[in-house]
Amino acid sequence: MHPARRTLILTAIMLLLFGLLGAQSFRFSASPTELKAGDRGKISVRMTIPEGKHQSRNPLDEEYFKLTASHPDFVFGKTIFPSGYHVVWEEQWDYTGTITLQLPFTVKASAQPGAKTVKVGIDYGLCLDSGQCEPPQLKEENLRLTVLAADPAATPVVEESPVEDSLAAVTAVSDTTAVTPVTPEATEENASPIKKVLWYMLLAFLGGIIMNFTPCVLPVLTIRAMSIVNQAHEDRSQIFKHSMAYAAGVVASFIVLALVFIGMKLAGESVGWGFQFQNIGFTIALAGLIFVFAMALLDVFIITPPGMTAASKASAKKGVSGSFFGGVFAFLLATPCSAPLLGTAIGFAMGLSPILMLIFFALVGIGLAFPFILIGLTPKALKFIPKPGEWMNIFKEVMAFVLLWLVWTMLKSLLHLSDGEYLLKVIMFILSLGFAAWLYGRFVRPEHSKATQWIFSLLTLALVLGSAFYFLPYTPAPVEAGSGEETGLMRQAHGTPEGWYEFSGELMTKLLAEDAPVFLDFGAAWCKNCQTNEKTVLFTEEIMTAFKARGVVLVHGDYTRKNDEILKWITDNGRAGVPFSALYVKGREVQIFPELITKSMILNALETLPEVIR
Repeated sequence: MHPARRTLILTAIMLLLFGLLGAQSFRFSASPTELKAGDRGKISVRMTIPEGKHQSRNPLDEEYFKLTASHPDFVFGKTIFPSGYHVVWEEQWDYTGTITLQLPFTVKASAQPGAKTVKVGIDYGLCLDSGQCEPPQLKEENLRLTVLAADPAATPVVEESPVEDSLAAVTAVSDTTAVTPVTPEATEENASPIKKVLWYMLLAFLGGIIMNFTPCVLPVLTIRAMSIVNQAHEDRSQIFKHSMAYAAGVVASFIVLALVFIGMKLAGESVGWGFQFQNIGFTIALAGLIFVFAMALLDVFIITPPGMTAASKASAKKGVSGSFFGGVFAFLLATPCSAPLLGTAIGFAMGLSPILMLIFFALVGIGLAFPFILIGLTPKALKFIPKPGEWMNIFKEVMAFVLLWLVWTMLKSLLHLSDGEYLLKVIMFILSLGFAAWLYGRFVRPEHSKATQWIFSLLTLALVLGSAFYFLPYTPAPVEAGSGEETGLMRQAHGTPEGWYEFSGELMTKLLAEDAPVFLDFGAAWCKNCQTNEKTVLFTEEIMTAFKARGVVLVHGDYTRKNDEILKWITDNGRAGVPFSALYVKGREVQIFPELITKSMILNALETLPEVIR
């Protein structure tokens, strides 16, 4: 080997080793590892900060840099920070190099003997010395602690909170007290990480399949299937191409959505499933697209660009691109419907690496496209579909009215996002789209001259753009202060029966500290499953009476508009979006219900609660 090349390789290896040695790392430990009821200990995390970076701490607000731990058999104190920081100003203390954070704890008197798995996390966010900061991060590990059996002759333990001051002076961690993180095989409380990921991947795939049967997707699914039926009786060799093109459109759309999620997360934004429907522009654009598609199904117009006979012939053969964009359209309609199993899977995926997030979203897309993948791989399945006939035209027109119903539901959600006056303007824009579609369909036809077709095509385009510029600009109205009746925590939730209170983190903190059970429901005007849950279950007289009989406090949160407090509550409970329903009973674990709920689910959960004595 040439000496110069050898020197270059050795230099690269040395630089890599120095980079690894100086890389960010964490060492979790606990001391002692064996305790009895009433004993005190400490959890420590030794954090190595890379060269050229620092960790800042705001002593007045430690939300973004702290230790947390959870286990029902232990009481945890507050984070103890080390000395040796650099004071930039009163709200910024900087740490560099290797530092150790500690978290004191006490074993509860009620703790049963045995091995315990404590989940420990450190919230942190490093900044470059040049000034740029990275998004907040969370590093977690599981530690194994053992609670020993109490001595029968010993004095009964009186439970108390951890004494933090007695531990404040201790900042070093002895390597001899380090605890190896719990492996999947070491405890029955945690399943294998690989098995857990695979399980949630299965939920993502099944959730995508179930989404096909929601009112959001079913119209497009059936119409596209009818198109393939026509092709099957004309040219069976095209079935595979069109089915795979549809599937590619669905999967590609979900991957793009995943990339948007990843980009927003890296930028520090909080996002959840269906977040795009909190945007007025997106909601109007999709409502307009669905309305125009419905007009096409009613044969108000047929897309035939003027003077392009070749294009018309190609469109008569149902081009593969049409199937691809049919898949994209199905994706757009699918997002306001969170199918059963899907919310749990996406909520889990949100906490994973970008690569795994892409895989999860792709699996949802594969599930949504699965019926067409089956048709493409097994064309014989088309034998069970009736032959083309007049029934297909009738069915197509019925599906058009289903799409018009979807437009109506989107206009309802738009009312929550804006106001009544703006909604009237949007309706006028939608009517202008309908008139433009009729104008195009009436005059852009092969029997008219090319000049006539071009004139009316341009006139149609001008009408759509002009009405958009005239009707759609939106200026949010200034938020007015609420009346005296709206002050306080217990406020009637908008759009709910009497007895539902408006969600706030402060209200939930207050209610959970009391003895009464609490039922929490998050919904949105654009979420079809939310409306189904509320109208057929939660807001019915039977369920409201059952809630009242058990003394359950009802709290409702409206997620139609972006609300970071609601989103954080959802994601903290392992979900990604609405619908979200949960029952909180003091002394019990939170009971989180599936996306689609039934009356029997609620009634069965309430049966475990005592009736209120009146």
